[in-house]
Amino acid sequence: MKHRVVITGMGVVAPNAVGLTEFTKAIKNGTSGITFQQNLKDLDFSCCIGGIPTISEEKKLEYLTPLQLRGFNSSGILYGCIAGMDAWKDAGFLVDANSKLDYDSGTIFGTGTSGVEKFREAIYKLDNKEVKRLGSTVVVQTMASGISAFLGGILGLGNQVTTNSSACTTGTEAIIMGFDRIQSGKAKRMLVGSCSDDGPYIWGGFDAMRVMTYKYNDTPEQGSRPMSASASGFVPGSGAGAMVLETLESALDRNATIYAEVLGGAINSGGQRKEGSMTAPNPEAVQRCIKDALINCGISSEDIDVINGHLTATSKDGLEIENWTKALGRKGIDFPYINSLKSMVGHCLAAAGSIESVATVLQLKEQFVFPNINCEDLHPEILNLIHEEKIPRTVLKKEINIAVKASFGFGDVNGCILFKRFIE
Repeated sequence: MKHRVVITGMGVVAPNAVGLTEFTKAIKNGTSGITFQQNLKDLDFSCCIGGIPTISEEKKLEYLTPLQLRGFNSSGILYGCIAGMDAWKDAGFLVDANSKLDYDSGTIFGTGTSGVEKFREAIYKLDNKEVKRLGSTVVVQTMASGISAFLGGILGLGNQVTTNSSACTTGTEAIIMGFDRIQSGKAKRMLVGSCSDDGPYIWGGFDAMRVMTYKYNDTPEQGSRPMSASASGFVPGSGAGAMVLETLESALDRNATIYAEVLGGAINSGGQRKEGSMTAPNPEAVQRCIKDALINCGISSEDIDVINGHLTATSKDGLEIENWTKALGRKGIDFPYINSLKSMVGHCLAAAGSIESVATVLQLKEQFVFPNINCEDLHPEILNLIHEEKIPRTVLKKEINIAVKASFGFGDVNGCILFKRFIE
């Protein structure tokens, strides 16, 4: 028996807002979270802007104990704990250190690089022959699975507790993996999501590759420009997104709030063949991933109302739109609405897919399409493929039933997921 899977809780830590209520307002209003970063300028970065969530010391203490915060220096794990714990509470569960172990609940919570600042701190101490002063938390803050280990312990999760890592596709992949586990009956609930550290040690490699914009250091909020003719590279971001996925039966039994149904999706790779490379997508595989997602969900392309694309504000945006038109067999005015959250928060790397999925689901729950900011000058390549009305620049109040989120990451890896409005 295949179980239907629904979303009963969500949490988000984004550059433009922390928490679901503020995040919903921010994406409806087209609020940018991109700011000037003095430390990038001090380190001679070309791109000196980025998206970093605002978390006060008081806020940290709402989620982690003083003991957990002692020697703590891992921004991604912090963001992931806040988003994950918020999602768990939002789903109606208690966060209690003395709670009973729950073998029906687990987590798949992804990341790219974990605790890079803690790593740097540890490396300097080791090079200084201070191994005995490293402290006891270096390992858990820097191991790839640090975030799932933290959440598994805080929430008492007894099912699968693991971390996935697939570059920019990580968050979308985590949701699909959690969906598969619940649909097949291996778990009743899975906390799924992803997180990303912020700062120069994560972003430096991208600056060196010249894929980040350097033209908007004086006007940070205008820097992230997906689908724009004046786009000149992505703006780095950070944060975390989280969802509680649950069987429909369990959600109804608990009388839980249901945000949306997860219909399913597809994951594949272009194998870095044809036009695909470590940093560029193989169009054939991208199109296949989208088509397979529709087949797996039993959905016709005509049923899709809105797409939350990967759309990073690089030269590949036009190619992505072309791949969508070919995969869906829809173009011009017949194309679904499409938006890119990256216009407001930048490219949150490993956290991108989960933060953007939260935004996608909020659109279904509240029946709106969030705006694309900074694309007054739509790219002519894109306008040759789809009608400009399908790229909203202001928030739209629309009846939407099915939304798609896709991510295409370094290593030529792809993920596409379909969400459906839930009406009891």
